[in-house]
Amino acid sequence: MPPVTQTLLIANVAVFLLQSVSGGLLEGWFALWPPGYGFWIWQLVTYGFLHSGIGHIFFNMLGLYMFGSDIERLFGSRYFLAYYFACLVAAALTQLVFTAIAGGPPIPTLGASGGLYGLLLAFGMYFPRRMVMLIFPPIPMQARVFVILFGALELVFGVTGTAAGVAHFAHLGGMLGGWLAIQYRRRGFPFTRRR
Repeated sequence: MPPVTQTLLIANVAVFLLQSVSGGLLEGWFALWPPGYGFWIWQLVTYGFLHSGIGHIFFNMLGLYMFGSDIERLFGSRYFLAYYFACLVAAALTQLVFTAIAGGPPIPTLGASGGLYGLLLAFGMYFPRRMVMLIFPPIPMQARVFVILFGALELVFGVTGTAAGVAHFAHLGGMLGGWLAIQYRRRGFPFTRRR
């Protein structure tokens, strides 16, 4: 396993273990809270290392393991780390904007899903024909179909309010951040063609 992917896995598990004995203290300071309800700038990154339960961290770390290794080998460790954090921050900003527009109770956001959805997008873009397997139900499909399906589901769930308690727009924000970072990597900024 490449070094950054391995380090992110270890860091997430270590923080989860610390979180499970902190009695909610870590969530109060490091989860992503809406402005006016305990927001601090560092939460744009730190929320990505907190998780709501064993199932949440298991599936996020499974995705990081499955998709992160190939993307890190492709991008190189340094750019991969920058890419991952760009996805986390884009996911956080998208969630904050959506929360401000939609209103609702001040609920904190946590989890590495925004970074994971950015990795999923990169995997689908760079390895479009590679076969991946859904867990439930176990259906094999090409990576590009997998990414389009997950992106479409997140949009539908977010707009309709299905699966309450899941930050669907943060997931879409992670994909948007990943797409912007990939455009930067391919063409430079502000996405002009290289000569």
